[in-house]
Amino acid sequence: MASPSLLITVFLFPPPPSPASSFLPCAHPLPVQPFPRAQTRAFEFVLLQSRQLMPPPKLPWWKNQSINTIRFLAIDSVEKANSGHPGLPMGCAPMGHILYDEVMRYNPKNPYWFNRDRFVLSAGHGCMLQYALLHLAGYDSVQEDDLKNFRQWQSRTPGHPENFETPGVEVTTGPLGQGIANAVGLALAEKHMAARFNKPDNEIIDHFTYCILGDGCQMEGVANEACSLAGHWGLGKLIAFYDDNHISIDAKAVKDKPTLIKVTTTIGYGSPNKANSYSVHGSALGAKEVDATRENLAWPHEPFHVPEDVKGHWSRHIQQGASLEAEWNAKFAEYEKKYKEEAAELKSIITGELPTGWEMALPTYTPENPADATRNLSQQNLNALVKVLPGFLGGSADLASSNMTLLKMYGNFQKGTPEERNLRFGVREHGMGAICNGIAHHSPGLIPYCATFFVFTDYMRAAIRISALSQAGVIYVMTHDSIGLGEDGPTHQPIEHLASFRAMPNVLMLRPADGNETAGAYRAAILNRNTPSILALSRQKLPQLAGTSIEGLEIAAKAADELRKAGKAIRVVSLVSWELFDKQSDAYKESVLPSAVSARVSIEAGTTFGWEKIVGSKGKAIGIDQFGASAPAGTLYKEFGLTPEAVVAAAINYARRG
Repeated sequence: MASPSLLITVFLFPPPPSPASSFLPCAHPLPVQPFPRAQTRAFEFVLLQSRQLMPPPKLPWWKNQSINTIRFLAIDSVEKANSGHPGLPMGCAPMGHILYDEVMRYNPKNPYWFNRDRFVLSAGHGCMLQYALLHLAGYDSVQEDDLKNFRQWQSRTPGHPENFETPGVEVTTGPLGQGIANAVGLALAEKHMAARFNKPDNEIIDHFTYCILGDGCQMEGVANEACSLAGHWGLGKLIAFYDDNHISIDAKAVKDKPTLIKVTTTIGYGSPNKANSYSVHGSALGAKEVDATRENLAWPHEPFHVPEDVKGHWSRHIQQGASLEAEWNAKFAEYEKKYKEEAAELKSIITGELPTGWEMALPTYTPENPADATRNLSQQNLNALVKVLPGFLGGSADLASSNMTLLKMYGNFQKGTPEERNLRFGVREHGMGAICNGIAHHSPGLIPYCATFFVFTDYMRAAIRISALSQAGVIYVMTHDSIGLGEDGPTHQPIEHLASFRAMPNVLMLRPADGNETAGAYRAAILNRNTPSILALSRQKLPQLAGTSIEGLEIAAKAADELRKAGKAIRVVSLVSWELFDKQSDAYKESVLPSAVSARVSIEAGTTFGWEKIVGSKGKAIGIDQFGASAPAGTLYKEFGLTPEAVVAAAINYARRG
C-alpha cells in the first residue's frame, strides 16, 4: 500500500480538572522531553491514543506558571477590551508554550531574520495566544501596554493577526482557512529556495513553518485545496496542529511529507462554568467567571501579571535568538566567499532589492509589430522577467496553455524538482491565491504570479482581498478579460469584475491595450511590492498603438503637450490604471483630463459602473451593464454597441451639449 502524502499524528491534552480535582491546577501537554533539534523538528513524540490512559503529568512548576501566564494574559486582554476570543488561547496555551519555548528558532529583536521558523495562526480569532507568546518571548512589538490596548484604535494588537501592524506576525489571518494556505506558501518558498541555494557543505536555508488551525479552517474549501498541494509537493517542513476530539492515529513525521498533528484541547480550559462551551469562544468571560477561573487555576495575580520566574525563563530567548542569527550570518559569510553568484541572488531575494537595470529586459513594441492578444504579449514579458528577477516564479490554475503563463526555460516545481519555477496549482483558484500570499510574505524579493480566466477571480476573491490588506505584492495574471472571448458565453465573460477590483483598496487594476502597455503594467506590478496587481488581458488580437510606452503616463503627458500645441480638439486617453492615475499630481491629471472639457466619452468592454467619476455628469459611458452572450466576438461587440460608430455618435452628441 502506498504511503500517504500527508501524515497525521496525535498529540493529546487532558480534559480540564474540576475545581475539586486532585491534579495540578493547570492543563498540561503529555510528556514531551526536549529532543535534539533534528528529532524535535521531526516531531518524534511519544504519542498516546487515549487521554484516559493516564492523569495529567506533574510538570515543573515554572512550566505550569508559564502556561497559565499565557492563558491569563489572554483572559485579561479580552476582559479589558470587553471583546475577543479567549477560548482558543486558554485551550491552546500548552501548544503555544511548546512551540515558542522549546521548538521554534527565532530572534525576538529581529522579527525579520531570514532563517527564522515561521508560525501561522490560521485560527486568527485566537490571536491573543500569539500576542501573549510574542510578549513573553521579548518581541518589542507587543509590550504590556499593547496587551492592554487589545482591539483598540491604532493598536499593535488588532482583533486578528495583521503582519503589517505587528512585527512577529508573518501573515494576516482571520478568514478561516487562509492561514493554513499561507503556511503552504511559506513552506513552498523554503523548499524552493533550499533546493536552489543549499550546497553539500553549507545548508544555508533550513527553517520550518508551523501552523495552528481549527475545525473551521478545515471546513473551508481553501484549506483542502492548499493541503492537497502540500502533500503532492512534499512540503516536509510544514507542520500543522489541528484541534480534534474524536480520531486518533499514530504516525511519525517523514522528511518529504507535511505533518498534521491532531490535538485534543478544551476550549476555555480552566473556566469552571464556560469551558467546553460556545459561550467562551467569542466574548469576554465576565468579571465573575474571570475570578472563578483564577481560583480554579490557583492564579492569585493581578491582571497582566507575569511572574518573575516566568520572565526569567523566557528572557533567555533574546540572547538565544541573537546567537542563532549571528551563527547564521557567519555561515552566510562563508557561503558568500565560496558561492558569489548564488549569494548575490539570495541576497536579492532576502532584501527585495531589484537587480540594476532589470527594466531593460522588458520588451518594447512599435505600430509595425503585428497585432496580438495581450495574453501572448504577457507571456513574452513573463519570460523576459524570469531571466533577470531571481525571486520570480508562478503558475496557473490548470490553464497555463490558455493563460500563456509558462516559463519556458524552467520545469515544474514538484516534490523531486523543487528548484524549478513553474507552479502547477490545478483547478484550485482560491488555494492558488492564498498560497501565493504566503510566498510573497516569505521574503521581500520573492515575486509570485498566478493566473486563471478573469471571471474566475470570483473563486479567489477572498485571497485577493487578503493580498491587498496584508500588502502582499502578488501579480494576478487574468486573461479572457471581456466578451471578446466570444462563444464560451456569459459564464466565462467578466462584466462587473473590473469595477469590483477598482473598488477594492490597495489593488492595482491594470488593463493594458497593447504590447508597450502590457510591459508597462508588469513594470508597475514589480515596483509596487506592497500592493497586489491584477492584469486584465485579452484573448483577441489587438493592434500595437502609436504613442504608448512602458513608461505609460509620463510619455502620455508629453504627447498631450504636443497635441495641445497643435491645437487638436480631440484627445484619446488610454486609462490603463485608475489607481496609478489617481496618484498623479493634480496638475498632471488636469493636463490629461482638463476640467473645462465636459464632453467626455468612455468606452470599455465591461460595466459602466464607476466611469461617471471620469466622464462627469455631462459625459457618456459606453459599456455593458448586463451579462454577455454566446456568439463570435465581432458579433458581440456590434450587438452590445461597442463600436467606433457608437463612440463617434456619442462624442458628437455630447460635444454639442458641452
